[in-house]
This record gives sequence, C-alpha cells and structure tokens, in this order.
Amino acid sequence: MRILVIGAGAVGGYFGGRLAEAGKDVTFLVRSRQAELIHKHGLRIVSPHGNATLQPKLILADEIAGSYDLIILCVKAYSLAGAMNDFAAAVAPNTTILPLLNGMLHLELLAGRFGEGSVIGGVCFISAEVDPEGRIVQLTDIHRLVYGERKGGNSPRMSALHEALQGATFEARTSENILQDMWEKWVLLASLGAATCLMRGNIGEIEAIPGGADLARAILGECSAISAACGYAPGATFLVRAEKTLTTARSTLTSSMYRDLSKSAPVEVDQILGDLLERGRKFDLTTPLLEAAFANLRIYQARLYLYP
Repeated sequence: MRILVIGAGAVGGYFGGRLAEAGKDVTFLVRSRQAELIHKHGLRIVSPHGNATLQPKLILADEIAGSYDLIILCVKAYSLAGAMNDFAAAVAPNTTILPLLNGMLHLELLAGRFGEGSVIGGVCFISAEVDPEGRIVQLTDIHRLVYGERKGGNSPRMSALHEALQGATFEARTSENILQDMWEKWVLLASLGAATCLMRGNIGEIEAIPGGADLARAILGECSAISAACGYAPGATFLVRAEKTLTTARSTLTSSMYRDLSKSAPVEVDQILGDLLERGRKFDLTTPLLEAAFANLRIYQARLYLYP
C-alpha cells in the first residue's frame, strides 16, 4: 500500500515516521523549508517507546506525479483548505483518505471535495509536540490510531487498511463505530482545551485551586450535553475516564491548544470550540463556560491578525 502522509509535525511525523521505520511505503508531503530541515537533520522522534532518526521519502506539492492508496492527513484544522489543494493530485477514485484532525467539520469539507466514499473516520491518541530543535517529542506513552467506515461496520477496505498499518510501534485498530469514537475524543479535547486555556494552567494546577475540579467537571458536562444532543451520547466508561483525566491531582497534562497558546501560535479555536458551540446552539443548550473559553481564545486569535 502506497501511503502519503500530509504533514510531518507532531502527529504526522510520529505516526508516519513509525510506519516508515517499520518498512512501509511511506512518503511525506511537506513544504520546502521542512524538507530542507529533514534532509539536514533527519526526521527525529524522541519517545518512551524508543528514539528514531529517519530519512524518509519526501515530496513537494508540485512534484506529485501519481495517486496513492492511502492518504493520512495530519494538519491543523485551520490549514485544511490549503492542504486539500496541495494533495488533490494524489487522489484517485480508489484512494482512501484517513484524516486525523480535531473536531468533525473536516469530514464534511473533505467529502465535499473528494467524494463521500473517499473519506473514512479516524482518531489518534497521542500527546506530542515539536521541540525547539525540531524533534518530535512524545510526552506520554499513549500512541494509538483508530479508523473505520463512517457508516459503521467493517468492510474489505478496512481489513486491507488494518493489515497495512500493523507492525509499527504504535497500536492500530479498526472501529465499527468510528463516529462515536470521534465525538468522544472531541468532547475530551474540547473540555481539556477549554479548561486549560480558560484557566491558563495544567490539570494539576486547576485541580489545586478551590473549585477548580468542579469547573473542569462543569465544562465536561457542557461538552457532553452537546454531543448527546447531536446523537452521540458519551458512554459511561468514557465519562468516568474523562472526569479522572480532567481532575487528577498534580497532573501536568495540558491540551495542544494550551501549548500553542503558550507559544503565541495560532489555535484551533473555531474547529474545536466554535463548531461544537454552533452545533449546541441548534438545541438551545446553555454552555456559559464553553462560551467564555471561546470568546477568550477568539480575542487571543484576533491579536495574531488571523481575523480582519
């Protein structure tokens, strides 16, 4: 299976790098500046599961000369439109697009551009970042990739994909209810992002202040209510695990939005919080904490001149 990974950042670089390390036929679609850095230093992974320095196959958008069997899309949600233009030449009728973006809006945009049948659901579980040296640093030992048909169930395509993704360091598995998995991750991600960005601290710092854990629980409740209203009520097991994640004493856990905020970088506020709130408004739900976090981050984002 010929695999094209869009982006070689924390997510794409990690999962694509591990696939290349395992001998899979992987090519990274990158910008020229990133290509120069990888050619010079290699694609470097620092991880509890073993470090790696690779020299993977790289390609620029104007160098794409044919289609790929699988496209793993690993860009920030606000970069999706540009990314679709970049990899369009790599898509054929039998190409499978596996997006690992946050939220749900990207599914509609990708299907509108490339067709409903081309796009499957996917979710990744990893905490990683690119450090000042350009290395991909895995912050915890979790590294799981889940994928499935958006309509549910299994298919020959999923069986072939599952077989192709085996053998790498990370856990890879299919899901027969991938949209539920994606909604639950969205609930956790939005809750974690809203809490850490609104209160400007990690989970342990939030838990340590009077009422901090209750605020985190309340944010989780608002996100869960929206998910349930949209037809994807979070499961009981998920909610127990999510509450523990958001209220663990001395936890250093933060969200990717908070880490981007701390670096004065753009954040995925519209895709993670804005779209969730928009869906909740259709059901007249009251979500004051999410609204406050969204407003806070939109003001921050405006200061970066992303909004006129």
